[in-house]
Amino acid sequence: MLQRVVRQRTRVASGIAVAALILAGCAGNDEGSSSTDDICESADGDGPKIGLAFDVGGIGDQSFNDSAYAGLEQVVTDLDGSCTDVEAADGEDDAAREERLRQLADADHTIIIAVGFIYGAAVYNVAPDYPDINFGIIDGAPPEGVDLLTNVANIGFAANQGSFLVGAAAALTTQSDNVGFVGGLNIPLIQDFEMGFEAGVKEINPDIEIQSEYLSQDDAAEGFESPTNGETAATGMFDNGADVVFHAAGKSGLGVFDAAVAAGEGMWAIGVDSDQYLTASAEQKPHILTSMLKRVDTGVIEYVTGVADAVEAGGEAPNGFVTYDLSSDGVGYATSGDFLSQEIIDQLEDLKQQIIDGEIKVPTAF
Repeated sequence: MLQRVVRQRTRVASGIAVAALILAGCAGNDEGSSSTDDICESADGDGPKIGLAFDVGGIGDQSFNDSAYAGLEQVVTDLDGSCTDVEAADGEDDAAREERLRQLADADHTIIIAVGFIYGAAVYNVAPDYPDINFGIIDGAPPEGVDLLTNVANIGFAANQGSFLVGAAAALTTQSDNVGFVGGLNIPLIQDFEMGFEAGVKEINPDIEIQSEYLSQDDAAEGFESPTNGETAATGMFDNGADVVFHAAGKSGLGVFDAAVAAGEGMWAIGVDSDQYLTASAEQKPHILTSMLKRVDTGVIEYVTGVADAVEAGGEAPNGFVTYDLSSDGVGYATSGDFLSQEIIDQLEDLKQQIIDGEIKVPTAF
């Protein structure tokens, strides 16, 4: 059964999410999160017991994983629950990810969330053995040929829509009519960011040149965990005339920020997933034009709350494909740093409403 979970009352306020991201900024280890402020070390309420399995990079990526942690912290507090968070090890395989999920299931977690498409095979191998546990997978889908499961929700985001808006922002900001996109892995999930970004740029000015580079074809660590790779790719774009570069490359994107710093005044980077201006270094901040907000925190909060509501009402928990878009505040753009003028923000808001109303159809890789 296909269900959509959008509850206004549980949407996290931006200030709360920011605080959570700052708390999550400490690096973890392969055993689990090591932050001294880890909510899972202190939460012991009677609400849902949540297991969160991070993607590669873990806490401290200032992006995808940190946003998931922000959602975990908020929902555990709101529902008086408890939790365990665990991290992926570099170079691990599906068997290791599957074992991590089984350990969480055997430890009596009632809700388990896997962060990242890389958990796809593991979730669909484990979930049938634990029919009373609800599994959510961020950016996940069943492996080819595998059916959807009633105890699995595939939590996705309309990244193309949010990327359209930051593409428009890039087009309205560029002085060289030359912008760039750096992707982590060359897969549909990341191509969705590129397609939205390109469409947003072209909506403003079809003559703007768009450079594009993916850091890897099949190696998640090379694509999402290498700031050096991100810096090299972005440096090449700045050298070739770009003055705004958008990344969808996880931790590798930190190198894009460094490249913008090195390129000098008037050179801009655009962050992804969370508001990366808030966790950037003092040197990087003046170069972060905006960020494409992919509200993984919202996805975590809404999914856990949806399961809790279903349990309380004796109904069916969210399952199948659940997508968060502009209309549900699942994606968007950041204004921290005040680098976007009010005129540009007004134009972006107009474009946003046109997308919500269906007047603009943003292309997708899926």
